[in-house]
Amino acid sequence: MDLPEHARPDVRTALFGGHGTVKVWNLLGQASTPPFSAVLACELEPGGRVGVHVQQRDPEIIVGLGGNGVATVDDTPHPLVAGSAVYLPFGSRLSIDNSSADEALSYLIVKAEVAR
Repeated sequence: MDLPEHARPDVRTALFGGHGTVKVWNLLGQASTPPFSAVLACELEPGGRVGVHVQQRDPEIIVGLGGNGVATVDDTPHPLVAGSAVYLPFGSRLSIDNSSADEALSYLIVKAEVAR
């Protein structure tokens, strides 16, 4: 079966120096959809971690979809669970930890371009 790009995850290992794997679905594909620069559905494996990295391009919002995790923004931890939302200003530092040993952490990342 030939699936569209957004239906196939990009599997990343040890993302930004973290550990474990993250499946990333690019929901925009190659479409240009201003002001949004990215809409990504992500699934971080149990016990996995996305390492600390700086928001290089645009501010973003992370929306928790399922599981139990923590998004740390500029050294401040925020719960990342179904229904939660975490805002990341441009230039902030982010890491994400899946607190569960047996359940994936699912979240949505939405980035939007802003005038600077």
